[in-house]
Amino acid sequence: MPPPDDAMHDVLQQERTYHDRCRAALAAMVDGADRQVRTGEDVSASGADAEVLGHGLRSRAKELREMPAGPLFFGRMEFAPEAGAAGGHAGQAYHVGRARISGEPTEPPLVVDWRAPVCRAFYQAGPGDPLGLAVRRRFGWAAGSLGDSADLTALEDERLDAGQAGGGRIVAEEIERPRTGPMRDIAATIQPGQDALIRAAPAVSLCVQGAPGTGKTAVGLHRAAYLLYGDGRRGGSLLVLGPDRGFLDHIAEVLPSLGETGVRQTTVEEEIARHPVTAEDGRRTTAVKHDPRMAEVLRRALWTRVRPERATPLVVPDGARRLRVGAEPIARIAAGVRAGEPLYDVGRERVAERVAALVRAEAERGCGPRTDGWTRRIARSRTVAAALREVWPRATPEEVLAELLSGPALLAEAARGVLSQAEQAVLVRAGAPRQARGARWSGADLVLLDEVAGLIERPAGYRHIVVDEAQDLSPMQCRAVARRAAHGSLTVLGDLAQGTTPWAAADWPGLLAHLGREEAVVTRLTEGFRLPAAVAELANRLLPELGVDLEPVRSPRGGGEVRVERVATPVTSVLAAVTAALRRPGSVGVIAAAPAAARLRELLTAAGHTLARPGGTQGRVTVLPASAAKGLEYDHVIVVEPAEIVRAEPRGLHRLYVVLTRAVSRLHVLHAEPLPEALAGAVSAEG
Repeated sequence: MPPPDDAMHDVLQQERTYHDRCRAALAAMVDGADRQVRTGEDVSASGADAEVLGHGLRSRAKELREMPAGPLFFGRMEFAPEAGAAGGHAGQAYHVGRARISGEPTEPPLVVDWRAPVCRAFYQAGPGDPLGLAVRRRFGWAAGSLGDSADLTALEDERLDAGQAGGGRIVAEEIERPRTGPMRDIAATIQPGQDALIRAAPAVSLCVQGAPGTGKTAVGLHRAAYLLYGDGRRGGSLLVLGPDRGFLDHIAEVLPSLGETGVRQTTVEEEIARHPVTAEDGRRTTAVKHDPRMAEVLRRALWTRVRPERATPLVVPDGARRLRVGAEPIARIAAGVRAGEPLYDVGRERVAERVAALVRAEAERGCGPRTDGWTRRIARSRTVAAALREVWPRATPEEVLAELLSGPALLAEAARGVLSQAEQAVLVRAGAPRQARGARWSGADLVLLDEVAGLIERPAGYRHIVVDEAQDLSPMQCRAVARRAAHGSLTVLGDLAQGTTPWAAADWPGLLAHLGREEAVVTRLTEGFRLPAAVAELANRLLPELGVDLEPVRSPRGGGEVRVERVATPVTSVLAAVTAALRRPGSVGVIAAAPAAARLRELLTAAGHTLARPGGTQGRVTVLPASAAKGLEYDHVIVVEPAEIVRAEPRGLHRLYVVLTRAVSRLHVLHAEPLPEALAGAVSAEG
């Protein structure tokens, strides 16, 4: 039960006073960090040590200065006085926030970082297993608060020691709060199942099949923040991959709000891009280039460049002597190295080193020992380089691919028994130059170039990669991701029902195999915390038509509003629908097939509306094509002509499922054409 009004007022005032204390402590931490930077610059140390020390101090100071304005805590834990499950925390109380705030060095922290081990109890404790907690308190802050203590307007206590299950009013209000601008963090509302995934061991690769609204993206981002917390805050060691730039703009503020600013967030296309995209492939050509069989074709094309049989005798000047190595030993070395199929450049270096070792042996037979430095000079000499050009020439991805795609004979040799003649025919580019210079590359070519580059030398890797909307990755894109996580782990997020690319995954084991993570356990999230029940019910009608073995999304949120309206001209009806939606708080997303979306942007702009770009922050109304809706969410979604969205692409029903599940409060469907059969009979519903 909440305390009486007078008592509530007193408790709230105490917590506001405590927040003021935390604010003062944070200011002191910022000032102290800046002083440490100035002092640290004068500390005598070796060059390397000084650089490491200085970088660490500057990073910490920058991190504190750039903490986003906002409330400094959102929860409080009070542990039971008896040890038991409370262990060393018995009788202690901690406030929980997005970052640790300390007062005096000898005293406990004023605010504990939500990622700290002790905070597991805050998220996972329940009446059946309180994990040592006696009371869990959640705080309600005014919407958009910048951290003024007066904005603390409510609190809610859950008496776990008495077996009390909290009503969750504050959590529900936070989840349902109207959205404006980019995606928010969910540190204050993480559910037990989500927390278990976030806190999984760093070396564990996870695959999260998340139905719409289950928070899978938030889970992935918070897991990224959690891993960085335990990894010395090495932001450069972590990569977040999203489906497109609009999605990345939408999630851009989540990690910074959690104190992590050094994380690279990009798309697979941008991560692997070696060149601008200046060519376009047809649908059949694109499909073949993304097929995993292309990996074998490219491997063969690269290794055909190694020709041991072309070895020639080697003569190396050594003072007055001439050191000779016959063609046959060189050929044997090249053939032996090739049989092991190392990275191409590594193999080339091995051949050079082993040929130099033969030269050294020849020299030592006549003139005594040679040093290792002498041998290294021989390996790098022009004479050995000339011999290498014959048996193991240098190679660039561009050279290999340009020759392959412009040479039918070379392609036929590399693709024999792998690709059909028809598939080979769509790959050959008529009139394309055989040389890399002047070649024009398509988006699919960049995936192939990355594959060849990975055969030549190892790409820079990451300790952890978060891949969102992974169901849409092609097998060849998966291989590009796997190369960058060869010595790290993955968090794979997606929803098979939302697969819209031609190669969208039919199941997770197959995709995980291409990622090199067959051992990853697939976890399913089916509770759509951010999806109203009425919206979930409508979208679930499409599931049986999508060819995926998935449970319907369940929503613990009652109500929501769905309106399905047949109109004479959907495009012109949008203006009235937007005007009505803007009478309520929150964001408005207008989603249509691409041609209609372009017309709608013109119509709404002419009517005086300021439109935001997908994922952007300016304006409450966004108009976007259905193809750009994935991962985004709006309080009120207006869907224009579902039949047109379905017709626009081969997996149109999957795209419509994505579109319908972008609404977090209200969904308004406008149509003139008959609805897709699965939605036929849908009626307006309000909750």
